[in-house]
Amino acid sequence: MSFVEAWGLWERRNVEKVAGRAVPPSREAVIGALDNCYDPCCRERRISVVDMGLIESIGIDARGVKIEMVLTTGWCPFASRLLEMVEEEVGALTGVESVEVDVIWDPTWTPERMSESAREKLRLPLERLAPLREARLRGESA
Repeated sequence: MSFVEAWGLWERRNVEKVAGRAVPPSREAVIGALDNCYDPCCRERRISVVDMGLIESIGIDARGVKIEMVLTTGWCPFASRLLEMVEEEVGALTGVESVEVDVIWDPTWTPERMSESAREKLRLPLERLAPLREARLRGESA
């Protein structure tokens, strides 16, 4: 955490103490928490739900956060764990009393929703694969 981030956190906590109540988190804080949420299929490559383009909307009010998510597929066996992870990470933010995560099916997820860094991490290393393909086409073993 940088000095500026730490100072902002310190300032927020002081405001909360003076006001006698928790201040809702900023949109940036919620996105930061979501950056710590990974589909188990993408955890090794460190591609968050934000980078995958799964977050459709974020709503913040005085008491809670509402998140609408799309899934890459309705058949994802890890969907329930992913939703729990989002609730845990966002729920841990200062000022969050409740988190509601809704899965929506419209719009549907497409690869175009991914960030450029996610695309780069998922891109096949064609320069390493091309010689193997050529050798296979020539009938040589790799």
